[in-house]
Amino acid sequence: MEFGVTITSGASNWQVFSRRADGTAEISVQGQYFPVRLSQELPLSFTRIEGVSAIVKARIALESTGEDVVPWTVCELFGENEWRVTFSHVPQGGLYRIETYMEYTGWDGLSCTRGDMVHHIGVGDVYLIAGQSNAAGRAKGPVEDAPDLLVHVFRTSGVWDLGTHPLGETTGAKFVGHYENHNPGHSPWLAFGKRLARELGYPVGLVPCAYGGAPLRWWNPPENGALFQNLLAMSRAACEQPKGVLWIQGEAEGYEQSAETYLPRFKNLVKELRKAFDAPALPVLTVQINRCYEAPNEALDRQWGIVREAQRQAAREIPGVTVVPSADLAAYDFIHNAAESNLVIGERCARAALAAVYGRPLDWEAPEVEKAEKTAPDTVRLTFSRIRNWLNPYEVPAALLPFDAEDGAGLCHPVRYEVGRDTLTLSFPRPLQEKAVLHGAWRMYPGPAIPCDCMRMPMLSFYGLAIEEEEEGST
Repeated sequence: MEFGVTITSGASNWQVFSRRADGTAEISVQGQYFPVRLSQELPLSFTRIEGVSAIVKARIALESTGEDVVPWTVCELFGENEWRVTFSHVPQGGLYRIETYMEYTGWDGLSCTRGDMVHHIGVGDVYLIAGQSNAAGRAKGPVEDAPDLLVHVFRTSGVWDLGTHPLGETTGAKFVGHYENHNPGHSPWLAFGKRLARELGYPVGLVPCAYGGAPLRWWNPPENGALFQNLLAMSRAACEQPKGVLWIQGEAEGYEQSAETYLPRFKNLVKELRKAFDAPALPVLTVQINRCYEAPNEALDRQWGIVREAQRQAAREIPGVTVVPSADLAAYDFIHNAAESNLVIGERCARAALAAVYGRPLDWEAPEVEKAEKTAPDTVRLTFSRIRNWLNPYEVPAALLPFDAEDGAGLCHPVRYEVGRDTLTLSFPRPLQEKAVLHGAWRMYPGPAIPCDCMRMPMLSFYGLAIEEEEEGST
């Protein structure tokens, strides 16, 4: 028999409520109440009391100390033994618990006052995870990435939980729009959430909606958009308003030979996401697609390069979109990032979020080749932006550099190079024709060493950068 105060909707264990601009959330809870008293004949049983005046109260307390966050509040009674309450300004933070209890008029000491509780809730920011398998996380190698009490996950079962790997496992799934055909493993996003929670001091919620092998057309509503609809369904069940979207996707475009249209289609997806959430500046944190160890294939190399370039340009052209590199990182198998690489991706994306979303003074942006100038018929000088320390090509032989020039005579790889603090001068085995372009870290397997800003970050991959004639008087 039900007795005392029960909670039927509005909050569940481990739930993260979306923080509003003022740093608070509104939490509405409701349930039923059943006045009962202890039976004098059977001490461990209860009997329903009819016609007794009762009051239902609820509060929000800190889990750690039991102190009030929102003090005991009289709830509204309505219908047949139903109650509800709205806590309109619950401060960001946690972990909290919701407690309920019941008072009686003329209590004789034998009446039941017990009430349901909801544990480990918080007010913070919720991020949606979208894309394909590297967003879902497929690594199975051992790495220490333990749960944190401030990072929670909304499972496909429709239940909030403590954030643990694998984030996207589908046991008891109710949201089956991205029901994986392989068990997911380690992903970048628990590390991402832990870094944010540590810096921000309040909970971070994760809603995994990624699906292995998914091309962009499955996300983009004008083309297909089935996964877009699944993301909306999960998001609406999980939270009031997501803080941002975490996106890794693009490998499938290579196999579908659709890289050339990636940028306009991705721009449309961002527009549709922002429209759906009525959030014109919704942050989208992206990762350039990773290395792949498939057999050399120039057609696929070009597709990989074009997608990476589209991802670089998206961050330049769409306000609120960020991008970080991953082509330098180790793989778990032929195409999926290793667990230790996921930790790095999580850190890079967290730094991007802390700077671009929360305004923290962090130097998170990767170096880029901003200019390629022909200084001699067979020589090109690259100038890099955002070199804070010095450019490090790892002193590899020229044959292992991840650069290729291309002109009417085809691809051409450098045979020598010289490095300056923020420049790299490449010498090619033949003069380059007019309208030559340069590609960098573009192939599926871009090589063992991606030049980096030493002690900081590798450069972003690029494709089709025009090689300019050296300006008169420049050195």
